[in-house]
Amino acid sequence: MSFKIRMEDSAKKNGSSIVLALDFPFHKPDNRAELLFKAQNVLEMVSSCVCAVKINHHLVLPLGIFDGVQKLVKKIHEKGLLAIMDCKVNDIGATNQIIAEYYYAAGFDALIANPFVGWEEGLKPIFEVARKQQRGVILLGYMSHKGAKEGYGQLVYDAETGEKTPQYITFAKKALKWDADGMVVGATYPQKIREIHEVLRENVPIYSPGIGAQGGAAETALKAGARYLIVGREITLSENPSETAEKLKTLIKRVE
Repeated sequence: MSFKIRMEDSAKKNGSSIVLALDFPFHKPDNRAELLFKAQNVLEMVSSCVCAVKINHHLVLPLGIFDGVQKLVKKIHEKGLLAIMDCKVNDIGATNQIIAEYYYAAGFDALIANPFVGWEEGLKPIFEVARKQQRGVILLGYMSHKGAKEGYGQLVYDAETGEKTPQYITFAKKALKWDADGMVVGATYPQKIREIHEVLRENVPIYSPGIGAQGGAAETALKAGARYLIVGREITLSENPSETAEKLKTLIKRVE
């Protein structure tokens, strides 16, 4: 069963389109046990309110991929959720392939990759590994920070047609061509979500980060075309993560 279908099944089962981003502030290396405990605790409190969990370098660097992170991935799966690795892969194909193989070996169901690197000897090896293992590949379309316009927002000149197209639109078209399992578009840019959704339609679901802490709004992102909402610090740094996640889940249900 493909990752895309498993995500839909998880969202329906839990009645939620929230992807929890387990992001925490810097912890000194000798406090790794405390960091792992915090991550496990938040996961335990909010697992019934989310459909998947996203992990990035906030945890991989201090905890280790085949140590603390693999323990977290196992617990994520025990909760009936999917695990996404936000590694933003962006290297040559041979390196990308090995990166993907390691993260998939650690148990991740999908990873996030940067389409800037291109297809041939770029992302193609990742997609090949993913398809063999029935894992997912989610592409970056437009990030949630202010500087995103400097890369994802630049105009690209098409030598064949002479037209100038926004970089994020070219990436959306590649997501369709490459049969990606999703595309990340910041909730802080609802107009970009809308434009990219017009290209992707229901073929490639949009994942929107930046809810809360970065100023993105769940309702606006969903109405613009987002399918899943990636929420991190709004929940992980909350005094009551369970209550915060439950309120967001209820809000999303009203919008959907």
